[in-house]
Amino acid sequence: MFKSLGKILLTGFITLLPIILTVYLLYWLAVTSENMMITALRWVLSDEIYFPGMGVIAGLVVVFIVGLLMKAILVRQIFSFGERILYRVPLIKTVYRSIRDLFDFFSPKKEGFGKVVSVNINGMFMIGFVTQDDSGRLPAFAKQTDSVLVYIPMSYMIGGFTVLIPRKDIHECDMSMDEAMRFVLTAGITGKKD
Repeated sequence: MFKSLGKILLTGFITLLPIILTVYLLYWLAVTSENMMITALRWVLSDEIYFPGMGVIAGLVVVFIVGLLMKAILVRQIFSFGERILYRVPLIKTVYRSIRDLFDFFSPKKEGFGKVVSVNINGMFMIGFVTQDDSGRLPAFAKQTDSVLVYIPMSYMIGGFTVLIPRKDIHECDMSMDEAMRFVLTAGITGKKD
């Protein structure tokens, strides 16, 4: 009897945990946005006009406007200049560049970047993501071979390996980045949806 109760509780836990974590993350983002924008809004608006949720709306509007501005060449050049300054500050450059590179990896604007591939390593096939396809940007020792830099994530962990693989040992997979990441991070439990 206790075994069946334990299985029922575990099933309920496994069912609810992803929903709760997703809702909590969205709640945290909304509260953080509200708290950050409320100060700026109170400088501009009176307390009678302000209503709860206005900070979230203002945050979304700011993100949208920044996205629009980044389409302008002048704004991109100014932003690039600001980034070059950040890249010279000792501690900030390490943190900022790492975060920037991570978001660039998932950015749809880079062609061939983050392409899902299967990698043949000693007869084993692993799913990975191309992080550097341009041999001109690879270290000197890698330029002599026709190689590609591939990130191979580990299941159930935040981490993985970045390996230099000969181009002949990788094959493109018919999976989106979302499908592949979900497949790898859950150790294939989710499977590929048709």
